[in-house]
Amino acid sequence: MKKGILLLLLLNILLTANSQKLGQVVFSKGTALSSIGFIAEQQLIIRVSDYGSLLEWGMEMESYRYNYQPGKLLPFMGRVDYYGQESDSSFRGKVKSIGTCFITYYPLSETPERAGKIKSLGMLQFDYFSQYDNAAFRGKLKSAGNYLLTYFASYDNEAIRGKIKSIDSCPITYFTSFEDKVIVGKVKSICSVNFEWYTSRDRRELQGSLKSGRYQQVINSIQYILL
Repeated sequence: MKKGILLLLLLNILLTANSQKLGQVVFSKGTALSSIGFIAEQQLIIRVSDYGSLLEWGMEMESYRYNYQPGKLLPFMGRVDYYGQESDSSFRGKVKSIGTCFITYYPLSETPERAGKIKSLGMLQFDYFSQYDNAAFRGKLKSAGNYLLTYFASYDNEAIRGKIKSIDSCPITYFTSFEDKVIVGKVKSICSVNFEWYTSRDRRELQGSLKSGRYQQVINSIQYILL
């Protein structure tokens, strides 16, 4: 009996440890990083900002639905708990758990670059760039578990400063200020996948929209969405 209980506990720990992973990256208008999505149990998606704030959560809308919208989340019908008034002031009232995924935050006693930001999401530990790092990405998410993130620095081209530069070994490039004004700052490539956009030389109604490549696709096991 005891062995059976221990086995069930061990299985639960293993499932929990493997239930959170970085599974989605959303860019607003194909330019600015909008959110980083982590997949928890039962395909629950929890989105955070690059500064470690919890943005939204829900279930991904299936593509076969009539009113399908890429990136849109359906309401999560499970339990959501919040930190009470007795908690540290930096995370008082913030979300404590979504379903079985617990969220912790750095306390007020931490450095300004960490205080109040997500410290852990399930089994994933979050860390941030410190005050000693470049100003363009100071305070931004540096790692989430084994996932490492880098950003363009303040000495890089003005159109790409502070933008996400890589996620693990996957580089992300953008059109710089030397390119056509309509596509400046837009995503140029993700890993080996290239994107082409309509420029000011094209018909007005097409300018700035995607010319080649898909708005939504999976690259290196992560779903990228260019809204």
